Amino acid sequence: MPDTRTTRLVDAYTQLTRDNLPALLALYAENARFKDPFNDVRGHAAIGRVFTQMFEELREPRFTVQVSASEGDNAFLTWELHFLRERGEAMVIRGATHIRYSPNGLVQLHRDYWDAAEELYAKLPVLGALMRALRRRLATPQPG
Repeated sequence: MPDTRTTRLVDAYTQLTRDNLPALLALYAENARFKDPFNDVRGHAAIGRVFTQMFEELREPRFTVQVSASEGDNAFLTWELHFLRERGEAMVIRGATHIRYSPNGLVQLHRDYWDAAEELYAKLPVLGALMRALRRRLATPQPG
């Protein structure tokens, strides 16, 4: 069951736009760490740049949160990032996040876990075909 800190954070992510990014950052400690498969940054300014870049590179990005839970100063979220490709094709990246809160209730650590190979690279035309071929070659044979 999520606590009020986590509920506020989930609400901020599901309502996130370029204009209300400062409201999301206000939930993070000034020296918070944000880490995902492409970034490892500290502080409001650097975290803000990660999200600003997302809004610049993706069309209509929006988050949905499927599961959120809290225990002590830790929270766990599963989420989907929905956006449109250049030609208008809908895309979804699925992932999970570990949150650790500081004693004053702000996010101290935000660590995203998602498989860039499956969720992003495999959906690109040329690289995707290569990734699927590699996956088939490396997969454990199934009986039957």
